Amino acid sequence: MTLVSVIIPHRDDLENLRLCLDLLDRQTFRDFEIVVADNNSACGFAKVLDVCGSRALVVPAPLQGAAHARNAALAVALGRNLAFIDSDCRPAENWLERGLQNLRDGVVVAGKVEVVFADPARPTPAEAYEAVFAFDNRRYVRQKFCLGCNMFVRRADFDRVGFFRAGAPEDLDWGRRAVRLGLTILYDDSVVVGHPARRDWPELLRKTRRVVGELHLLRRDQGALAWAAYLAALAASPFVHAVKLAFSSKISGFRLKIAAVALLFRLRWRRLFWFVELLRT
Repeated sequence: MTLVSVIIPHRDDLENLRLCLDLLDRQTFRDFEIVVADNNSACGFAKVLDVCGSRALVVPAPLQGAAHARNAALAVALGRNLAFIDSDCRPAENWLERGLQNLRDGVVVAGKVEVVFADPARPTPAEAYEAVFAFDNRRYVRQKFCLGCNMFVRRADFDRVGFFRAGAPEDLDWGRRAVRLGLTILYDDSVVVGHPARRDWPELLRKTRRVVGELHLLRRDQGALAWAAYLAALAASPFVHAVKLAFSSKISGFRLKIAAVALLFRLRWRRLFWFVELLRT
């Protein structure tokens, strides 16, 4: 039986998928299979098959969304352990080796996600924002979940929790279900993948709109007082996080930081507006 199944959801990102597979070819740990679930890519299923070749089993995931794609891959995965990564991620050569090192029954291993700039010499304000605030798996583990783009779990433990649920933030939902069942989420910063930052305002806006809709569904049953507290904290958050951004060592340059702070206020208040809109409907 294969020791590890690497689960990769994919949609319309052939170049990054190819790079991800190339980096998986160089892993120091070798006993693994790769399962790619294609989520209705516009290029067509045949082109995804061409990119993957014999390196991966490719399955269709006709229902839209990362949750459905991961579940489609899981339905055919054979490994005793599961390693989750996204098609646009860049795993370090020892990613599988390090991810398995602390994996044991009842433990979910969450790794470090490093933000990658398209041009490190000239990051955009959106990339600067992402470098400071996105993919912070250490913080997410303290909140009792982790990102599905860098996660290891025993298959038996995954099956106890169940498949990812669509229509909600699937990583948050799955992680909190796991914790309620008694699993421990362990953060390990030696388990590293790189993830490209979103480069511009439209990309950040699309992500934010999706997250707002998912969080609204997840929180919809909470009372008016809890919603009021959440929205007040969201309105105030740019003032607090502007300080964090200004003093972050992850980005440099006065003009870049000013532009990123302006984007921070614009994005958080847009998020607040969308939440209020949804609550009125």
